[in-house]
Amino acid sequence: MFQQRAEVMWNRQLSPLYYRMGLTCSTHYLQAKPGQFVMLGFIQQKDPLLRRPFSIHNLISPDGIIKGFEILYKVVGKATSKLAMQKPGDVVDVLGPLGTGFIVPPQAQRIYIAAGGIGVAPLVFLASHLSQKSIDLAGCHVFLGARTKKDLLCGDEFSRLGIVVHTTTDDGSAGDQCLVTHPLEVAVDRHLPDIIFACGPMDMLACIVDVAEKKGVPCQVSIETMMACGIGACLGCAVEGRTQSSTFLHACMDGPVFDANLLKF
Repeated sequence: MFQQRAEVMWNRQLSPLYYRMGLTCSTHYLQAKPGQFVMLGFIQQKDPLLRRPFSIHNLISPDGIIKGFEILYKVVGKATSKLAMQKPGDVVDVLGPLGTGFIVPPQAQRIYIAAGGIGVAPLVFLASHLSQKSIDLAGCHVFLGARTKKDLLCGDEFSRLGIVVHTTTDDGSAGDQCLVTHPLEVAVDRHLPDIIFACGPMDMLACIVDVAEKKGVPCQVSIETMMACGIGACLGCAVEGRTQSSTFLHACMDGPVFDANLLKF
């Protein structure tokens, strides 16, 4: 974990509410794992007072030399509205990399990835990580779900890696008009994956975990929750666990990526 002042490299608007920002970083980020996050704050500004959590969307490391990292965010409030106004050369305060990441089993080959809305943010980094392993990505599938076509993100990034992409929208404006869990369940019934990775709303994750448990498929989920500190001090990001030894877990320290067996949905 390192605190630094990071310079904005770019802040590109992808659609009316979504942006991708590139930030400079130290060489320590070469050790960052897919699923980890950063806490981002504004320098010499008291509003908003607290940092905000953002998944590491991908590393910027041409030729293996770390230059920075990306975050993917949606404008939903004061902090993200202010973030959308940042320009190249502006400087923000960053604490990271934080939390636990996804763990890819050594023998995993057929991998299913499911994302709901902005939950796709950490999964592009995961897909990039998979592309560097001896995994045939043609046997991997990603399931992207969103409210509308404007909320569907990153499909091209997965396709460029050779991963099969399935899309769904609530209103039918792109892909199939259904919940993203439906084509995932169909795919699991047709051919069991070695593991499922998922990030999105809790209701979506609960459904995916149910499918995984019924079929005996290992599953890891990344929890979306607000955090005040990101380092386990405030205890504000508690999630309910399944066992007596883990009645409550904290997304910032125990997660945000959890083995699905540890969480109570």
